[in-house]
Amino acid sequence: MFAYPKQAEFNRVLPKSKIYAHAKPGRAVKDLFVSQIGEIVWKYKLSPETLNLPARHGISEIQVFEIALKSEDLDERVLPTIDRAIPFPILFQLTHGSRIRFAASYKRPSDADASKWVIETSFVTEWQPSSLERPPLPVALDLASLYESLVRRHLPLPQRPSEGIRDHVARYMAIQAKEKECQQMEARLNKEKQFNRKVEMNAALRTLRQELESLYT
Repeated sequence: MFAYPKQAEFNRVLPKSKIYAHAKPGRAVKDLFVSQIGEIVWKYKLSPETLNLPARHGISEIQVFEIALKSEDLDERVLPTIDRAIPFPILFQLTHGSRIRFAASYKRPSDADASKWVIETSFVTEWQPSSLERPPLPVALDLASLYESLVRRHLPLPQRPSEGIRDHVARYMAIQAKEKECQQMEARLNKEKQFNRKVEMNAALRTLRQELESLYT
């Protein structure tokens, strides 16, 4: 998604065994790594030394991993496994043939223990041509504000005025949960035979949709 500066290049292959050693995934997830991933390259390291930006709020480095996929499919368990193995925020570049897509998790130091990381949720963009011109990194005063800007570029939900990144991500997660509630209510409504129950469920569904709409605005 971005044109990373030359001085931030790292370009080291990351063995899958290193991921297994730190994240300790089960056999099913290891099989996904084998069947879906060709190679993982630690492509860039965004740090005070490479960007001349100070660390802040526990963000001392941001890593960029490029993952060559064997097909366009990637199981949703794979990227969180990599995130758990690396104690830094990560941006992902997923490649297949001449196409690329980008992914990022909102990852932050735990409020209870700053040495541990909390992964809130992940965002993945649509596929696009690898040759597409990329913009430079957003202007930032430190690595924490840079990371927030990078995560927001992946987040498919416009920011409200003065909305902090944690609230922005929490609202996105609430929308996902509310949409699931609506789908479940619609499915129940379609199966319901009793008229009175259908009336009650229609009213509940209208309320859910209003609550969902309020999260978007």
